[in-house]
Amino acid sequence: MTQKNSEREALYTTTASAHGGRAGHVDSEDGQLNVRLAVPQQLGGDGGVGSTPEQLFAAALGASFQSAMGTVARTENYPEFGVMQVITTVILTGNGDAHDLMATLDITLPELERERAQHLVDRGQKICAFSRALMGQIEYRLHDA
Repeated sequence: MTQKNSEREALYTTTASAHGGRAGHVDSEDGQLNVRLAVPQQLGGDGGVGSTPEQLFAAALGASFQSAMGTVARTENYPEFGVMQVITTVILTGNGDAHDLMATLDITLPELERERAQHLVDRGQKICAFSRALMGQIEYRLHDA
């Protein structure tokens, strides 16, 4: 932990354990998360029953970003804009003997004029913890309803 991070007040802390890597499972210390993992065929696995770390990351990123936009909307007293939709795509790429992640968020904010919708996306990027941690590594695409 850097000096900068150690001076901040923790708002929430959680711990998860991985057992058996990509072909095992992950669980949280409080028991709320318990997910079986499977290696997809594209990565040399049998494609069995279970999630991948990339799926878990996509779900977490999308949920966090959608919450950030909702916070901005409530704070700035936005009018009702229908059901907000965020679809997250995560791609695992090879980089020599390493791997990289690319993420795209496809965002739809029905019934909200484009300028105001873009404002929510822009502000969401500034307050979403995942967006801030991955600054410059996520593509945000705003779609008309």
